[in-house]
Amino acid sequence: MLRYGSFSVWRTAPRLAPKTHVDHHGFHQARTLATATQPFRVAVIGSGPAGFYTAYRVMSKIDTAVVDMYEQLPAPFGLVRYGVAPDHPEVKNCQDKFTEVASSPRFNFIGNIGLGTDLSLQDVASNYDAVCFAYGASKDKDLGILGEKTMKGIYSARAFVGWYNGLPEYADLAPDVSSGETSVIIGQGNVALDVARTLLSDVDELRKTDMTEQALEVLSKNRIKRVHITGRRGPLQAAFTIKEVRELMTLKDVYHHPISASYFPPLPADKKLPRAQKRISELLQRQSAISGPASARKHWSLNFLLSPLEFVANPQSGVLKQINFVKTSLAPNSDPWDPNARLAAEAEEEHTLSLSERTLSIPTDLAFRSIGYKAEALPGMADIGVDFNSKKGTIESDIEGRIIPLKGRHFDTLVDEEESTAKDQDFSSGSSSGPAALYCAGWVKRGPTGVIASTMADAFQTGDAIARDWLGSGISRENDPASLSSPVDGGGAGQDVGLKGGWDALKGDVAKKGIRTVSWEDWLRIDEVERRRGKERGKEREKFVRVEDMLRVLD
Repeated sequence: MLRYGSFSVWRTAPRLAPKTHVDHHGFHQARTLATATQPFRVAVIGSGPAGFYTAYRVMSKIDTAVVDMYEQLPAPFGLVRYGVAPDHPEVKNCQDKFTEVASSPRFNFIGNIGLGTDLSLQDVASNYDAVCFAYGASKDKDLGILGEKTMKGIYSARAFVGWYNGLPEYADLAPDVSSGETSVIIGQGNVALDVARTLLSDVDELRKTDMTEQALEVLSKNRIKRVHITGRRGPLQAAFTIKEVRELMTLKDVYHHPISASYFPPLPADKKLPRAQKRISELLQRQSAISGPASARKHWSLNFLLSPLEFVANPQSGVLKQINFVKTSLAPNSDPWDPNARLAAEAEEEHTLSLSERTLSIPTDLAFRSIGYKAEALPGMADIGVDFNSKKGTIESDIEGRIIPLKGRHFDTLVDEEESTAKDQDFSSGSSSGPAALYCAGWVKRGPTGVIASTMADAFQTGDAIARDWLGSGISRENDPASLSSPVDGGGAGQDVGLKGGWDALKGDVAKKGIRTVSWEDWLRIDEVERRRGKERGKEREKFVRVEDMLRVLD
C-alpha cells in the first residue's frame, strides 16, 4: 500500500474525470448533480500571496477541489495589503487575480478567525483532505541587544510599515518622528529602504497613496532630515534590489552621500557578475560620482561594515540618543564581489586596535531594526504532527512543501512522474477518512526571502504537489453510498473513502462560540466602504485600521 497523509492507495487504478464545465473565471467547476464526484476539500491557512497562489494552482489542476481559506483578520491579501509600500501600487495588482480566484463558487473565505485559538487545528485536520499552511511571517527578527524593545525611540521596521499600511496590530504605534532630525535604520533590505523612503519623502506625495490618514497626520510633522541605513557587510552583499535603491537616489530635494570607491575593488578579468548585481554595482558607483545639491533639505547614506553593539539612552529622559557600532570586515580571502561573502569571525581577525578603537558611534533620535521577518508556530501544531522549527521560523517540509511529521517519521520525497504517485509515504492514518495530508507554502515554508513572484513560484510548487498526490492516490468519491465502504475491485482489501465536511462541518461550533466570521461577500462590503472613504479624500481607499470598525460595516 502506498500512503501520503490521508491519501491511501491499495492499488493504482485510472480515475474517471467528472463532467465539468469551465466557468467565466477560467476554473473548472465541478457539477453538483447527484451523479457528480464529491469535492476534494482543501484548507488554506493564510490569505496572502502564498495562500492565494496555492489555492489557484490546486483549483486549476483538480476540478473537484473546494478551497476554504482561513484568515485571522477580516481583510484578505496579507503582505500585499499590509506590507507593500503605499507608493508601489503596481505591486498590488496581483489582488485582481486573487479576487478572481475568490469569486469562484469553489472557494470560501473565512476571515476574522484564529486557527489554533478560535478553531483547533485538530478539528481542521479532521475535516479536510489536505491542509496547507501559508500564513507567512508575523514577527520581525530581533537584534539581541539590550534595550531594543524597551528604550524609547526604537521601533521595528515591520511595525512601522504595518502602522502606515493600516495593520490593526499596530494601530496605536504612533512613532515619534517630530522630536529629532536623525534616524538610523539597521538593515539594508527592501523593507529598510521603504522605511527610509517614507521618512525622506514629501508628505504631499504620500497623500496620493493609500497610506492611512492617521499615518499621514503623524508624518506631516516629520522632522527627520538625516537617515543612515546600516549593514554588517558591503554594498555587493546588501539585500536591496535596484528598483528600491534607485527610487531613493532620485527623490526630489534629497541628497545621497557618496559611497567610497574602496568598496568596489577592480573586478578580476575572469569574473563576470550576474546581471542584477552588475546593475546595482554600476548604479551605486555612478550615483556616488554625482555631486548632490548643497541645498538639499534631507540627506541619507548607506553605511557598510557596521554591526550594532549597543543602544545608548539619554540618562535624563531615557530616550535613545546614540547607537554604538563595531566595525566589521569580510572574511580573509573572501571575494568582495560575492553576494554570499561572509563576515570574518572574531577569532579570524588580527586586530591591532582595541574594541573601543573599532567602535563607531552614530548620534540619533530614532532607530528602526530591519533585519528580517520570522514566522511563529500556531497553537496546536504539534498535536497534528507539524514540526515547526522555531529557530528558523519555518515548518519542516520537503522541497515541494509536504510537511515532515514529528516523532521522526520522515518520508521519502521521491515521486514517480509516470504514475504521479507519491512513493513510500507514511504520515498517519492511511485512510481518506483520517486526518488531512499536510503541506506548507511561502515564507513559512522557505523563510522570509524573495518577492511576490518568487512566492508565486513556491506556491505553485506546493499546489502541484497537492494535486499530484491526490490525483495519484486513486481515491474516487462517486456519490454512490455503496462505493463508500465496498472493497476496491481487484485490490483485495477494502478502503473507507470517507467524505470531509470542510467549513460546513465546522462553522456551527464556531458560531456557538460567538465568533463573527467574515465571508468574501462581507469583505466586498468592507472594501466598498474603504474605497468610498478614499474617494472622498482623493485616493484609492482609506483603510480601516481597527477590526471593530471593519465589523461595524457589516452590522
